[in-house]
Amino acid sequence: MSEQSGSSQGRQERTELPIERGFPIERVNEIAAKEGRAKMYYRPIYTMHKWWARRLGCVFRAISLYTMLDDPEKVSVFEPGHEGSTLASYGDDADGKSDFDVASLLERVDMTDPESLWELYPKDVRVEDKKILDPFMGGGTSLVEASRFGAEVVGNDLNPVAWFVTKKELEAGQTDVEELEEAFEQVKEDVADEITQYYKTPCPNGDHDADVMYNFWVRELDCVSCGHTVPLFKDYRVGKGRYGDNKGTYSVFCPSCESVVSVDDWQNECACNECGNSFDPSDGNVGRGNYHCTDCGQKYSVTDAVAEQDGYGLSLYALEYYCGTCDDQGKERAAVKGYKRAEKVDRDLAQEARKEWEEADELTQFVPQSEIARGAITESSSISGNDLFQHGLEDWTDAYSPRQLLCLSKLLQSISEVENENVREYLLMAFSDMLRTNNMLVGYEHSNNHINHIFNTNSFDVPQAAAEANVWGTEYGMGTFQSIWDMVISGVEYASAPTERWVDDGEKKETPEFAKPIGENFTLSQGDMRKLDYEDEFDAVISDPPYYDNIIYSEVSDFFYVWLRLILKDEYEWFEPEYTPRTESIVSNPSEGKDVEDFEMELREGFEVVHESLVDDGVLTFTYHHSDSESWGELLESLCDVGFEVTATYPITADLHKFISGEAVSFDIVVVARPIDDTEPASWNSLRRDIYRTARRTRTQLEENRDLSRGDIGVMEMGACFHEYSKHHGKVQRDGEIMSAKEVVQEIYGIIQEASDIGVEDVFIDLLDTSNPSFDDVNKLCRGTNANPEDLKETHLYNQDDGFELGTWDNEKRRAYIEERVNGEGGDHLSDLDKLQFLRYRYEKGKAVQNYVDKWGVDDDLRELAGRLADVTGDDAYTRVLGDRDITSYGE
Repeated sequence: MSEQSGSSQGRQERTELPIERGFPIERVNEIAAKEGRAKMYYRPIYTMHKWWARRLGCVFRAISLYTMLDDPEKVSVFEPGHEGSTLASYGDDADGKSDFDVASLLERVDMTDPESLWELYPKDVRVEDKKILDPFMGGGTSLVEASRFGAEVVGNDLNPVAWFVTKKELEAGQTDVEELEEAFEQVKEDVADEITQYYKTPCPNGDHDADVMYNFWVRELDCVSCGHTVPLFKDYRVGKGRYGDNKGTYSVFCPSCESVVSVDDWQNECACNECGNSFDPSDGNVGRGNYHCTDCGQKYSVTDAVAEQDGYGLSLYALEYYCGTCDDQGKERAAVKGYKRAEKVDRDLAQEARKEWEEADELTQFVPQSEIARGAITESSSISGNDLFQHGLEDWTDAYSPRQLLCLSKLLQSISEVENENVREYLLMAFSDMLRTNNMLVGYEHSNNHINHIFNTNSFDVPQAAAEANVWGTEYGMGTFQSIWDMVISGVEYASAPTERWVDDGEKKETPEFAKPIGENFTLSQGDMRKLDYEDEFDAVISDPPYYDNIIYSEVSDFFYVWLRLILKDEYEWFEPEYTPRTESIVSNPSEGKDVEDFEMELREGFEVVHESLVDDGVLTFTYHHSDSESWGELLESLCDVGFEVTATYPITADLHKFISGEAVSFDIVVVARPIDDTEPASWNSLRRDIYRTARRTRTQLEENRDLSRGDIGVMEMGACFHEYSKHHGKVQRDGEIMSAKEVVQEIYGIIQEASDIGVEDVFIDLLDTSNPSFDDVNKLCRGTNANPEDLKETHLYNQDDGFELGTWDNEKRRAYIEERVNGEGGDHLSDLDKLQFLRYRYEKGKAVQNYVDKWGVDDDLRELAGRLADVTGDDAYTRVLGDRDITSYGE
């Protein structure tokens, strides 16, 4: 390739990579929207075990494609399903010729049209002589995707659970599925019957047993006033009807006779058809952290009562069952699967399991003996308001019922006896992931008829009503050992012959199987990445580094680690400690005394190691959270300080949620950076002109050639401006002082906004035109405009007090804000949007509007905005309030 990047003095000439010139975010996001909803169908390898904030595989495949392909002489392209045939020898013509030209595809990638290389996305592409590092590998997505291109991949993570999960993903392509199946059958023969005997219940349709899918328990406390036992029901739903006449109804628990009955509407008062008791199923006796005693009326703090009574009691009140006998007899679906009250025989069975567990001393070695470590996630902190200790939990075993501990220990003992280490570890992987749904800290999703998992809220949240799953599993039910094992098998099968799903002209497509398996050439290590000792070794670092306090990996992963170490501590030294490493973790963690400044310093140290690891013309490509200008300034400064220049940034779909609290973050930024030998001095005035021209040129080119949102364009403008600054980092003078990167980023934000005449009203109209808008949409649409999220928040154009709400004309808080301003002096402080929403509300209420129209006057801007509001909402009252005099007949 002839294009070269870099003009600074002393900078080595280097090939400009495709990802620096353009990236097809439209195509990537098109797939990501679908993959995020169906990961097990797109890339089942990533559903074998939980890892937090895992980036989508399609994102890292695209990053790898546009980062690793630079020399067409070292690229081979194979047609999936035609093993051994490259596209040079495989074509549509009878003679097998093809006009496929990799060099041409690479050459044609640019910002205005980056899609030429996208033709290779669904192809089995191999790249020679590439060595890739991910020092923050987490769940291993970057390494798995890079390995599919034939690269040698090297990964590291501080967390032993991350190391184990990634190891099994990369070994999957070389694992024999038949050996796995044989070992599973061995474990099944050994313990399945012993486990499933404790998950039986009398079938309500005949004289035989049905399988229990889920046991439903409610936590109980004694009323501090009268001593009455208070079951802590938020509401009395059990589950939603799915079949026949029951479809759309709800099974609810009657608090009077303890029956499970069917009602049409669980949110209104109904009568129990067993005892005649009238009650409102939506009105439980616990809420806002307090219980309400139905006997004496006492209200009291749940956690205070827990502390005073040394924990909760538990009561089994209902079950969900599946009856294989009824299924074989061809009975209706509503009879085969359903909900029923808990009977004495069900409680006796739980007691039998408890008794066996209490006498099974030989099994205690197969459950963790560790206390729950106190930290920012496990106890209340600035990060999480949840506190396990306030709910009476001290040891990890407190999170499980005696029946669960009995069954889990039997299962783990059987797994430990499997001789083949690799096979044993896949069984262990399934066991570990299955723990998410087999503990007493999970609830039940009534409207969707399935159990939750412990990280459903990305925290350790103690539900008052717990769902206890069938550990081994039956024909139906999610999160059982049997169902999780099926997911592991799917992941291993995919790894040996992966396919690729993509979207072509709006149509979903899937390739035949690739000949290249996952893995093959990889090296993994566990430890602090700042101690990695590589120098000029890697062509690229592709990664997803940590982000402030977004996830405290050490604390959440202890949930898995304390079980995994029971089997792995004799095999791997990093499983010997009682807990996962904490102090060395690059994260803002108040429980470790590490604040934002500590995180930023440690991440900078990490980037320094990355810089040392790369060859001179290497590249760092990583995903990072969409952020504010302060955080972006710190990131840019860290990269530039250690010798990088940022050459591009792109927004991509993330499929993530902010950890613990806050708004969903559904897009991230891809950052591309290259090593730089030296920077050139520049005055701020000169650089500002360059940045302004770059922003305008970038925006114009993207608007004219690509179908991108303003927010997406703003992110790419930002990357182009960062590139301009990177060439001069540490040498930009303003009034005789060197400007910091943070100061420059603030200026860049302003410049990008200057280049745009888009304001608050424009962003609000875009939000009205957005399906199910969120805070994330506010952030994204404000990019590259004169508006910012704080502007919209201050004017109550959105609020988040009770979930995300737009400040429409009928929104109470928005209306109060406008009326306060209307009642003030003059009208200059009212925006056109304020005026139109005020008039629209008065019109709805039949109040006069003409006096206000006359007072304020009507100009072209006001009429134009009224038209835009009418168009986007389909509500022509916005225009009528300005022009139809009939409406003034309404009285005050």
